[in-house]
Amino acid sequence: MKAVASLRYGVIFKKAFSQPDIFKAFVKAILGIDLQIDHVETEKSFEHPIGSVDSRFDLFAEDKVNRIIVDIQHRRYADHYHRFLHYHCAALLEQAVNAKDYRPALAIYTIVVLTGGDKHQQDMVQIEFDPKNRHGVGIGEIPHKIIYLSPKYVNEETPEGWREWLMAIDDSLDGEVDETHYHNACVQKVLDMIEQDSVTPSEYARMKDEYSEEQLRLKEREEAMQKSKLLGLEEGLEKGKQLGLEQG
Repeated sequence: MKAVASLRYGVIFKKAFSQPDIFKAFVKAILGIDLQIDHVETEKSFEHPIGSVDSRFDLFAEDKVNRIIVDIQHRRYADHYHRFLHYHCAALLEQAVNAKDYRPALAIYTIVVLTGGDKHQQDMVQIEFDPKNRHGVGIGEIPHKIIYLSPKYVNEETPEGWREWLMAIDDSLDGEVDETHYHNACVQKVLDMIEQDSVTPSEYARMKDEYSEEQLRLKEREEAMQKSKLLGLEEGLEKGKQLGLEQG
């Protein structure tokens, strides 16, 4: 067994997947695309924010040879489907300024890894932008795509090329992995990079900050739910009282 830093933390996820060879191998497994890149940007944002919102991309790589942008996001939010759709569209619209027409020069692919799971409990769902005929067959005009992955729900139908990656991500979440279960060289490299002994004091500090922020959001959400329940109860009692007065 190997003690590791959990890939639930953005600082750790970016540490591993910002390595070009790991990024390329993961994209190849999920999208089947061979990227030609030599660096991966973290916390990428555009000089002129789209829609007055400064979207930041966890991991962003642009392959100008194959005319592809791939963005990998990893966190779960209450609005993650809508949030990452916005990010995807921001990357798409950012190209419009320099394009001759409305066809962007680069295809946009967004991979979202929901390390915290998802209420729909699917290993993968996707948004494909290509128009489809009434039989559900795409016409091959628009390649852009968003893929949402939930490692927690890997099953026997999960494509084999994805399974080891997603299982390793999920396996790391409790801080311990059995590295003998993984044979992919790049997956093994991820596990080596996130080994606890390799985590720096700065990375530990950022992990603690992320944990505290997550706990605060959870507390605020629970308090809001409790307030909503109490408000609903008070309204119900008031309605009951009013009904009693009317009937009396």
